[in-house]
Amino acid sequence: MCGMPQQPPIRSTPSRPTRPDASMSLITNVMDHSLDDGYAEAAARKKAAGEGGMPKTLRARLGLAVGLVLAALVVTVGAAQARVAAPVVAKERQELIDRIDRETAAADKLEGSVDKLRNDVSARQRQALKKTGGSAQAELVGILAGATEVHGPGVKLVVNDAKEASTGGNGNPRETPGFSDTGRVRDRDMQRVVNGLWQSGAEAVAINGQRLTALSAIRAAGDAILVDNKPLVPPYTVLAVGDGERLSTRFQNSPDGLYLHALQENYGIRTSISAESDLRLPAAPSVIVRTAEPSTEKGTS
Repeated sequence: MCGMPQQPPIRSTPSRPTRPDASMSLITNVMDHSLDDGYAEAAARKKAAGEGGMPKTLRARLGLAVGLVLAALVVTVGAAQARVAAPVVAKERQELIDRIDRETAAADKLEGSVDKLRNDVSARQRQALKKTGGSAQAELVGILAGATEVHGPGVKLVVNDAKEASTGGNGNPRETPGFSDTGRVRDRDMQRVVNGLWQSGAEAVAINGQRLTALSAIRAAGDAILVDNKPLVPPYTVLAVGDGERLSTRFQNSPDGLYLHALQENYGIRTSISAESDLRLPAAPSVIVRTAEPSTEKGTS
């Protein structure tokens, strides 16, 4: 009896057992491949570099040593040159100091001579004024001309730059860049102040100790105000001899006083005025007219 051929039995191959750490492939790879291989490769490269030439580390050290040697050489040469030049510089500096001391002493001596001559001139002027008329008239002429020292009641007026002008340039408004000129007292401002005091009844006027006369001039040189070519530094203290209260009131109500008030209100220029019981003004340095001469010709009819 024939039956269906029997197929050979299928042999089942036994499945390979899985590792318990199969899910940790990255860590397994790191553990299976030791780092010794990487160290071996690095050692081989270093050996190859040593055989082909000088190691980079040694070359770097030699370059650093050469640089240090050159730097030391430069410093040594500079120090040697400085030692050589030091005596010359010290000698020149001392010569300059000695020259400054000599010139300063000479200037002090000349200033003393000027003061002595000024006093002599003032005395001669007073004598000349006395010869022209009575003593009272001569004294009045001397006061009005500024030839004699005066004292009496009057007005003290202080005019200063705006406060904002003193915030730069080391506190010196003359060194402050970029600040509007209206914030600084100018020569034209002082001219108006002085003229206003004269018109208000002042008998004698001085600015920062500089007596004003009919020959005085208030000018500007850059940012500085000059009175008879002498530079003044703010604040400007104006002393005017006269009837103190009346002089103060008349000046503040005058156009020039209102002009000064407008400078204070609009541009921040600082002012203060007060009546004083006794002010002392020095004599003017010189009241000699060097070019004009009195005319002796009679007018024609």
